[in-house]
Amino acid sequence: MTGRQAGGNTYTKADIEKNKTMAGLSYLLFFLPLVACPESKYARFHANQALLLWIVGIAGNIVLSIIPVIGWVLCTIFGIGVLALAIFGLSNGFAGKATRLPVIGAFDILK
Repeated sequence: MTGRQAGGNTYTKADIEKNKTMAGLSYLLFFLPLVACPESKYARFHANQALLLWIVGIAGNIVLSIIPVIGWVLCTIFGIGVLALAIFGLSNGFAGKATRLPVIGAFDILK
């Protein structure tokens, strides 16, 4: 029996139920599911989304912090956006949904 899909992957209900916690926690530590449950496609999907969010957050903060005044103001707004995406991903991970993050979620770094 198959569960939800995202990015062409199908996740079994057993995989989702077993690894929901790791999927949600991946938005706090993206590598946690890779260590705790490396065989789970569902947890790996959320680890990938969390890694993308982490990379975008770091790169965006570096670029915006270089720009005087306007960049510093935009850095705060950008940080709020990254936080909103992290909350979105965290809630989807715990809820058993394999939904990609808006704007940045279309890429796959982890295979």
